[in-house]
Amino acid sequence: MSFIHWVAVLGAVLLTLALTSSYLRWMPVTTSAVCLVLGVAIGPAALGFLQLNLDDASTWMEHLTEVAVLFSLFVCGLKLRSPFRNKNWRIAVSLAGPVMLLTIAGTGLLLHYGFELPWGVAVLIGSILAPTDPVLAALVQVNDARDDDSVRFGLSGEAGLNDGIAFPFVILGLLLMRQDDNPGFLGDWALQSVLWAVPAGLLIGYGMGRGIGRLTLALRIRNEDSTLSPNDYLALALIALAYVGAEALHGYGFLSVFAAGLGLRHEEVNSTGDDELPAEHLVQPVVGHQNVEPQHAVHGDTRRMEDSQVAAGIMMGDMLAFGGLVERAMEVFLVTLLGVVLIAHWDWRALWIGAALFCLIRPLSVAALPWRRLLNGRQRLLIGWFGIRGIGSLYYLFYALNHGLAPSIAALCTDLTLSVVALSILIHGFSTQPLLAWYERRKEQIP
Repeated sequence: MSFIHWVAVLGAVLLTLALTSSYLRWMPVTTSAVCLVLGVAIGPAALGFLQLNLDDASTWMEHLTEVAVLFSLFVCGLKLRSPFRNKNWRIAVSLAGPVMLLTIAGTGLLLHYGFELPWGVAVLIGSILAPTDPVLAALVQVNDARDDDSVRFGLSGEAGLNDGIAFPFVILGLLLMRQDDNPGFLGDWALQSVLWAVPAGLLIGYGMGRGIGRLTLALRIRNEDSTLSPNDYLALALIALAYVGAEALHGYGFLSVFAAGLGLRHEEVNSTGDDELPAEHLVQPVVGHQNVEPQHAVHGDTRRMEDSQVAAGIMMGDMLAFGGLVERAMEVFLVTLLGVVLIAHWDWRALWIGAALFCLIRPLSVAALPWRRLLNGRQRLLIGWFGIRGIGSLYYLFYALNHGLAPSIAALCTDLTLSVVALSILIHGFSTQPLLAWYERRKEQIP
């Protein structure tokens, strides 16, 4: 396939989504589910417009999925405005920590005893499928920084944290397949991949987000340059530096980028206050006919607004818009590619694995924790169901494929992962909007 074919297919998919968006809005279906079906339709199993050999494409697919997850994690961090003392953070950490560990354990046990896979392979596939996805779960995550709903905030925080926390167990699965005769490697793995890499990634990213945010606001206020500064450049720079900085010190870059977005948001809170509107809601971009750069209109009483609020609002609004655009474009492209290769890699065992993961392992893992007053029964049911798998799992799959898997194991991991992710996109995609509508109606009925 030539480059012109790829561009033509991507353009056709985007045009289809743009023209049908007014219809899809009223249907219980997500954009991801539509892209998956379109991918199957234009793939070799149907019209044959597009073909993709994953053996040849695994390297660039790893980097492409990596970039998609990085942008999504950064935007996810920007939306979480609540202070760490808020109870919603306890929900997010519980989901990303104990719930995910129980999910990895449950899936690994199912694969080992139910499908007779070796422990290393079972742990690897369980770790690939365990994290919920920050890219495809946009509908169930926070809408914007004002949204403090416990379900959406918990799922957003989980998606931001667990992509990095799953990484140690992906590495553990790879190590188990290579060093079964050397039990001493477990100590090194725990020290390097858990005790150091996780906190290092979080601290490096958060510190970088706070520091760069403070420096940027100070410079723009001093130079009276809030409206014309290229905030998309700043977003790209912060994502890149947070990722590279963490990886250079053997921390997890995914966690660092999420924490960088979170640190930048908390620096905005520092300039506007906990009880104020998010800064981006105080300004609105306005494009004039004569201007190349976007201008911004300020809402509210400007005499009561500080320069830091205006600067922070413009910066946050531009970053959220830019990051969201990249995130949606990458989602469309990657899910369409998943549809293209799905039929060739379909594995019927994924029906049993997906059913167990979606309907038993994830809900029971959520139910096993003592939530007390953090979540009511209805919220636990929703969080237990909304364990959407997606681009994050695809990244871990291609990471594993590029780290020396035997051909038979690589084929098994590829088939099961792609099939389960596709099932999640379809099943969760068709159930998300009706369930969320039901949840919002029930919330409104409670006095």
